[in-house]
Amino acid sequence: MNTLTIREARREDCPLILQFIRDLALYERALEEVEATVPQLEALLFCEHPKVYGVICEQGDRALGFALYFYNFSSWLGRLGLYLEDLYVNPAERGKGAGKALLRYLAQVAVNEGCGRFEWNVLDWNEPAIRFYESFGARPQSEWTGYRLTGDALRRFAASGD
Repeated sequence: MNTLTIREARREDCPLILQFIRDLALYERALEEVEATVPQLEALLFCEHPKVYGVICEQGDRALGFALYFYNFSSWLGRLGLYLEDLYVNPAERGKGAGKALLRYLAQVAVNEGCGRFEWNVLDWNEPAIRFYESFGARPQSEWTGYRLTGDALRRFAASGD
């Protein structure tokens, strides 16, 4: 059996990354919300000063999954944090350790970069993912409730003068 490898995403991976994003959105019952395009991914991941990063998990010449992440900041810790935006492993490839390998790789990035936290969100109905994350010590942050402004509400609020 071929060993799993994690590598940084390359520009030519953007169509694959978009397909993984769409597959993840389908699983999360939100495919209609995906607006991302290959040119957008190329511009964000491979600009002079990227703000988002990607990694691909492979076995031999087969891509099993991916992760997208970026850095945030904790004012209380006075340190950066690593935020996992997307983690996806093709269902046909699950059980080979790809998800854990991707998370371990990102944990190593966080430690090497001096991050004080490694965080992500999971849908409350996604019991397999919750069990997986808790199996290696991740714990939910139930004392915080996330809020989001998007679309028209975001534009209206940004334009409001009061």
